[in-house]
Amino acid sequence: MKLIMAVIKPFKLEEVREALTPLGVEGMTVSEVKGFGRQKGQAEIYRGAEYTVHFLPKVKLEIAVKDEIAASVVETIQKTAQTGKIGDGKVFVYPVEEAVRIRTGEAGQDAL
Repeated sequence: MKLIMAVIKPFKLEEVREALTPLGVEGMTVSEVKGFGRQKGQAEIYRGAEYTVHFLPKVKLEIAVKDEIAASVVETIQKTAQTGKIGDGKVFVYPVEEAVRIRTGEAGQDAL
């Protein structure tokens, strides 16, 4: 099993979710986060005064999947979330040792 963590632009969330459903992704955890990378923030104007926002709003997706579909999930996120502009985000893949569904006690891939 793999845990795929993706940080993407907020307006791409629904499009990514719709693209992952046909692959067999049955659930994900979504968090609103802030961060910066190569963008280094951006200049904003508020009431005529310019100031720099160092942490930009992003959305973090956490998706646990079977090994067999992990590569296609990563590829789909990359293609769907891409705008071609700086700040599109990142995708990280982690190994998952165990998963347990709390309600039923199912373990391993059956818990996904």
